[in-house]
Parts: sequence; C-alpha cells; structure tokens
Amino acid sequence: MQHLEEQIAHLTRTVDELNTVVTRQQGDIDRLARRVEMLLQREADRAQEGSGGVVFGDERPPHY
Repeated sequence: MQHLEEQIAHLTRTVDELNTVVTRQQGDIDRLARRVEMLLQREADRAQEGSGGVVFGDERPPHY
C-alpha cells in the first residue's frame, strides 16, 4: 500500500511539473504568435504603401 502511495505522489509531482512547463510554453507560443501577426500586418502595410524595401537603422529617410 505504501508503495502505491509513493508512486501516486511521484506521478502527481510529475504531472504538476509538466503542467508548469506546458503553461509556460503556451504563454511563449501566444507571445510569438502575436509577434508574427504584428510582423505580417507590418509587411502588408508596407507592401500596400509600395515602399516594400528593407529599412536600415542608419539610413536617412527619403525626405532628407
């Protein structure tokens, strides 16, 4: 009987640890999905404007 209780305790701890990992991973997936959506929207806006080029941080804007 004690052996079964030990196994149940071990399995319960393992399930709790896995739940923590899965919850963290789901948060990461949600955050990354939002970023991908933002990037896709940004690229769609850029394509619609017709600029379409890559913007580098050290480039001067075209109005200079």
